[in-house]
Order: sequence, then C-alpha cells, then structure tokens
Amino acid sequence: MVGCGPVGDNRTMSTATSPARAALDASADDGTVGDHLGSTEEAPGLVTERFACLLPGYRGWYWAVSASVLDEQVSINDIVLLPGDEAIVAPEWTPYRERIRPGDLGPGDVLPPEEDDIRLVPAWSAGDGDETGVVDRHFAREIGLGREWVLSIEGREDAAERWYEGESGPDTPIAKQAPGVCGTCGFLVSLAGDLSDRFGVCANKMANADGRIVALTHGCGAHSATRPKRSASASKLPDPVLDSTRAELEEF
Repeated sequence: MVGCGPVGDNRTMSTATSPARAALDASADDGTVGDHLGSTEEAPGLVTERFACLLPGYRGWYWAVSASVLDEQVSINDIVLLPGDEAIVAPEWTPYRERIRPGDLGPGDVLPPEEDDIRLVPAWSAGDGDETGVVDRHFAREIGLGREWVLSIEGREDAAERWYEGESGPDTPIAKQAPGVCGTCGFLVSLAGDLSDRFGVCANKMANADGRIVALTHGCGAHSATRPKRSASASKLPDPVLDSTRAELEEF
C-alpha cells in the first residue's frame, strides 16, 4: 500500500503511477513494459494507469493497470493487455451462418435451416403441392405422408425475386437481344405449383441456361423458333477491276 492525496485530486492519479508500474513489472516479462502513457480516473477512487506494450506481435497494444485509491492507500485491482487505436486485432466475430454464401457447401457439409425460418411452413398448414385439393392435410400429417415442411408464401416470393433478378431473368443482355422469350420456346419444361406462371426449366442443351430455372420472360438465341437468316448478297457480281483469271504474256 502507498499513501496518496485525497480522492478526485490530480495527485490521486500521479501517486498511483509508481505502484502500478511496480506491480506491472512484477507481473510481466522483462522488457515487455514501455513508457507510461497516461492515467484515467474511471470513477472517484478508481484509476487506470496505461503503459506501452513491447511484446513482439502486439504493436499498438498497451498495459492497463486498474488501481483503487481509498483512505490515502493504493490497491492494485487488475492488470490487462488492451488494444489501442492502431492495434492489429481479429475482425469482429461473424456467426458461421452469416459468413456462408451460396455455393460454399461441399460434399458432406450440412446447413440446417433456422428454427424460425420464415421461408418454411409445416406442410399441413400450406399443402404439399397437391393440385387436386383432395388431400386431407391433417390426416396426411398424422400418417406421415408428404413433406414435413414446404415453402411459405414469403419463401416462394423470395425465390421468385432472386430468379427474376438473376442471370435467367428478363433484364440480361442475352435476353434483351433474343428473338423470342422462353415462355414461347419449345425447349421449355413447365413447372408445377405456384411459380409455374412465371418460371420454367430450360431443356435445350445448346442454351446457356440448360437445366436451370428461367423466367418465362427470359430468352436467348437458341429459341426454338429461331431460323437462319438468308444471305443478302447480290445475285450478279460486278465486273472485276483486275482480271486475274487469264494469263498475260509480255514480250522482251
């Protein structure tokens, strides 16, 4: 314990510097403590003394020594190593689910949906793609028929918006210059369900979108109605400027 001035006086912080340095020197490895950087009175009677850190790999960090000043006595509370404004620190933690991107999954990887994923609803509450409407959803749930989860309205619209604005939508350069739209192409495979009025699957092996979902308003040069253009060349060629079809003899 070291005596000091009244709590809240500037002498409180200056008096705590020496015992804080002594405690730090006793705790840290030799040669890892630098100059005194300053003092901060966190609250009445609670002071933080800062010292430069000379540890290799800790550039910009500093030692923080917390000291309590009470009844003209100084007590060391804690010694920690903290990053300064120029310190190199690890990036802020981002959960795995927020870091993963489409296409990141590899063989054996799993990515279960969130428990409250708004894109999914129980099949008994929204049906399971049955177009006849004769399936008793509650009975199907009891006996385990169909899928447990299906797309909600939000899930369908989320997918539709993503597909419509993607490479197979109507606003791509290839679609804008296409001779026709996918909705009139013979290579289009129709979908079933609520998205069938806006999307289908391309089945033209020569098309860029073969095997992929395409908007009915998408299009490309491989449309089934595409026909080769006839040549627009002249039927009669003009006389040649230089006749190179005959041999010319010259006398020497």
